[in-house]
Amino acid sequence: MTGPGIDLDSLVAIDVHTHAEVSQEGTASLSDELHEASSAYFKVEGDRKPTLPEIAAHFRERSMACVVFPVDTESTTGQPAVPNEEVAEAAANHSDVLIPFASIDPAKGRLGARQARRLVEEFGVKGFKFHPNLQEFYPNDRRAYVLYETLAELGVVALFHTGQTGIGAGAPGGGGIRLKYSNPLHVDDVAADFPDLPIILAHPSFPWQDEALSIATHKPRVHIDLSGWSPRYFPPQLIQYANTLLQDKVLFGSDYPVISPDRWLKSFDKLDIKPEVRPKILKENAARLLGLAPTQE
Repeated sequence: MTGPGIDLDSLVAIDVHTHAEVSQEGTASLSDELHEASSAYFKVEGDRKPTLPEIAAHFRERSMACVVFPVDTESTTGQPAVPNEEVAEAAANHSDVLIPFASIDPAKGRLGARQARRLVEEFGVKGFKFHPNLQEFYPNDRRAYVLYETLAELGVVALFHTGQTGIGAGAPGGGGIRLKYSNPLHVDDVAADFPDLPIILAHPSFPWQDEALSIATHKPRVHIDLSGWSPRYFPPQLIQYANTLLQDKVLFGSDYPVISPDRWLKSFDKLDIKPEVRPKILKENAARLLGLAPTQE
């Protein structure tokens, strides 16, 4: 059964960064080691493994919508992701609150590009999540460009994890995960080579925050989401740019289920954000980027 669709006026916020970590069969997308390490890193409270219907209920109760996605790391971790089709079908069934993104490992090359086209054209997927650390690739690796070409043609969003990752943090050797892949400067090449591709740099990009701010001010289609950190830890320059030059390009994201929207918003309320900028960050910028609101002239 398909839901009624998003009523933008009734929403208090749009969370652009939530994870589908458990399939309907109960299969988890992270190994026990990585799951436990990241839960400890983020000090997760409550259920870390909500199903897609439970994610929908969580956000519906709060009058919010959310972008939800799996992360395809099967080639590097051996763990199968929640199927993209399952996420898209859940979003169709809960279309008042769920906005479907997919994930395709760039290592799949032309096969991945064909899969992306099918997911957009047949399942209504609105964007794609990339995690360079877990997928073990530099975003500007030319082997990924065949996939970006398809996304740019289809006009959907590319969302890249940037900066340090909580996945593997505290595990021996960081779980074997290398941070070098997630410097946002690698995404700058993508933004230059695909000027029409909408891009989100996910998270405060520690330790490359200034690089992320530079890219977002320089490249018109590049945005920044604020997920993965409690706002009380945001670097001062990120708050400054969110209030000024990037006020139309910064997006609310929680990183649910490791950080709940309640926890994030409680901290965000204490930040010195201009009253006229708050609604942009919480809803208006995402609505425009995702095609839920008219594009500003």
